[in-house]
Amino acid sequence: MGWYRADQKIRYALPMLMLAVAAALAVMSGHGSPLRAQEATAVDVALVLAVDASGSISPAEFQLQKEGIAAAITNDEVLAAITEGRHGRIAIAYVEWGGPANAQIVVDWMLVGDTATAEDFAVTVLGAERSSQSYNALGDAIALSTALIAQCPCRPTRRVIDVSGDNPDNRSQMPAPLARDAAVAARITINALAILNDGGLGTGGQPWLVENYQANVIGGFAAFVMTATDRADFARALRQKMILEIAGLEPDAPPADRVQTAGD
Repeated sequence: MGWYRADQKIRYALPMLMLAVAAALAVMSGHGSPLRAQEATAVDVALVLAVDASGSISPAEFQLQKEGIAAAITNDEVLAAITEGRHGRIAIAYVEWGGPANAQIVVDWMLVGDTATAEDFAVTVLGAERSSQSYNALGDAIALSTALIAQCPCRPTRRVIDVSGDNPDNRSQMPAPLARDAAVAARITINALAILNDGGLGTGGQPWLVENYQANVIGGFAAFVMTATDRADFARALRQKMILEIAGLEPDAPPADRVQTAGD
């Protein structure tokens, strides 16, 4: 499994219009059993899973992604990372993205702090109907996720957007770098999971999608990109990524001239 550190430079003085657009994108209907405002409580992290649901993904491939999320959140190591936190619980939401300005909140905020609540989230994700998407408007997904975190009825110590996809941003109304900068200005970390369907290398010797996500998607303190070789590898990669995000850990840096794989 590969991961790649972000440039640690934090971007400031962003136009308020960016955040206004992000808030406007948040007018979507959610599903599941969302947290209520009166239930606001302290959590270690507010985590948005923003998953690629674009038209290029077959029903079978998309099912693998959802099953990977369910497997990750109920994994013993992930649950240990959750329960060993200061507050022993996280807030988590699930977003699907694809078409321009069409990112959808599929599962609104839910608290996870034990096996039962983790299973509740997993069942809700598995039972949700797939949203209708097209293209790869990744920037709009980040904008929606930023607004969603702003509306989280909890008090998170950290705020993380976890984006996964197999293509770069190409149709967003708010381009990914602008959406990323708005999120970072709101003290949100954006990490990415790059699904390497073709394994092509970029000019720097890393997979081209990793280089794109480094430059245009991830941001915030200790942001990183992880890789999955394909959607069958999604569950493993997401599990390891969530452990780091929930525990607030940074991966160990790999040698700069090679890509780590699951067997390393």
